[in-house]
Amino acid sequence: MSQVSAPLEDIEAVVAAHRRLGERIHDLSDEGVRRASLLPAWTVGHVLTHLARNADSHVRRAEAAVAGVVVDQYPGGYEARAAEIEAGASRPANVIVDDVRQSATALERKRREAPEEAWSAISRDVGGRERPLLELPARRWQEAEIHLVDLDIGVTHRDWSDDFVAVWLPRTRDQIRQRLPAGVALPHVDDPRDELAWLYGRLRRDDLPPLPAWG
Repeated sequence: MSQVSAPLEDIEAVVAAHRRLGERIHDLSDEGVRRASLLPAWTVGHVLTHLARNADSHVRRAEAAVAGVVVDQYPGGYEARAAEIEAGASRPANVIVDDVRQSATALERKRREAPEEAWSAISRDVGGRERPLLELPARRWQEAEIHLVDLDIGVTHRDWSDDFVAVWLPRTRDQIRQRLPAGVALPHVDDPRDELAWLYGRLRRDDLPPLPAWG
């Protein structure tokens, strides 16, 4: 791939998402992080620890891109990622919140420092898919916005910005269509936020069919 420019709009969207996340979690108590999230078998502490370790993985991949090497997103794959999340979920609330903030700040700093040539370098997801570093800020944006809703601390999919929905609804439609059986079409959904939440598996309605599970 030829040299490309930094995806500045995506990077700024991540910074804004991190800021909203930090504002929402700053006063979480130990009881609050032990409470169940909207994700099966995960507490709020699990979700927040996942967000912190995900930020670390983006830092790792950015550093590798600058060095001209390809590394695994999570050393040890899915099992190691799950073990880190489980180990971190039971920490005190202030430790977890500080971890989320510091890891996000480190990621923002690393992206500001990345030279132009790094953005076309190849990086590898935990599932083995290779993609240019250029694509990763948007994916972190998605991660932060979805999991802020998963925390179940007063933010819902109806709080997603118009920009987020405009970017991710068509992309997510395309991803789901590729996994549907031949001849099966997605139904029309009037509200774009409802549609995106449904496509992400975060909304269930009697008039909307189940979708293939995300990998």
